[in-house]
Amino acid sequence: MSPPRKIIHVDMDAFYASVEQRDDPSLRGRPVVVAWRGMRSVVCAASYEARRFGVRSAMPAVRAERLCPEAVFVPPDFTRYRAVSRQVREIFARHTALIEPLSLDEAYLDVTADTSGLGSATATAEAIRAAIRAELQLTASAGVAPNKFLAKLASDWRKPDGLFVIRPDSAAAVIASQPVGRIPGVGQVMQRRLETRGYHRIGDLAAADVTELVQHFGRYGRRLHELALGIDDHPVKPDRPVQSVSSEDTFAEDLPLEALEPAIRALAAKTWRGRGKTARVPRTVVLKLKTADFRIISRHLTPERPPDSADALAAYALSLRLRVGLPSETRYRLVGVGLTQFTDADDARVQADLFLA
Repeated sequence: MSPPRKIIHVDMDAFYASVEQRDDPSLRGRPVVVAWRGMRSVVCAASYEARRFGVRSAMPAVRAERLCPEAVFVPPDFTRYRAVSRQVREIFARHTALIEPLSLDEAYLDVTADTSGLGSATATAEAIRAAIRAELQLTASAGVAPNKFLAKLASDWRKPDGLFVIRPDSAAAVIASQPVGRIPGVGQVMQRRLETRGYHRIGDLAAADVTELVQHFGRYGRRLHELALGIDDHPVKPDRPVQSVSSEDTFAEDLPLEALEPAIRALAAKTWRGRGKTARVPRTVVLKLKTADFRIISRHLTPERPPDSADALAAYALSLRLRVGLPSETRYRLVGVGLTQFTDADDARVQADLFLA
């Protein structure tokens, strides 16, 4: 049998808020909320000082302001956050080429091969955290484990600015007392379903009958049982190909469908830029809408010729308004434009030729 993998999950601490506090000394030690003010805004990030008041990411900004009247609201600067994220990635790359980013502020690293010569995954994680602190004046938490699932659990164990190691021979015992909601992918709805059937802790799932789990939760039941036993065979996948990219905007006031064209054009341009330098071709255009009563709808179009510019993307997205099918008096609070089903350029040309055959 091959030896266990050595996986590190690095998670930057309150990343957006920490960057703001680093770059503006007047914000240090104060409750910082990264968000635009307003009824429609949501929190992008909150400093640990703000979290003590119950402020959390994705919370409505007005609620955050009620919870923490002294909070300092800072509008997000994603260009700056992306630049810092690239600096963090450069530090990772000194230790391994096997890096799988999950977002701007977290990533998996496979350090099974000790290319940096530090002798252990734990030493490598410590070196990465020390470099982030010394070079970027930021802190990161890390988890070290034999697989991705356990490493992600471990990185949250001693936040902020902490390190936790889960060893292969004690994994199941270490995680047994954790609530099932700590399992990645188990949201509030699934957590309630699990708890209704008596599965409150990860150890409850480990001790459960697999057949019963599959009966109630399908194939996901088997996956839950494996994770509860500390089993996860998914490898770190560096440089994952682009699968989708999108942008969306929430309006200050609800708008009718015919008034959305300026926003759709602006979002199409932003989404097109968001493709980056990928040579992969997007096959499907998505228009997302949220009505004034919070109903979310989406419409998709896979054209014969994929969009080759922001203007072409905008034209396709605008055409999708004809497929919305809601009453004309409907008002919308949010619109989004996306691209999905990216394929290699050669595959896209073959598909286009088939349409024309």
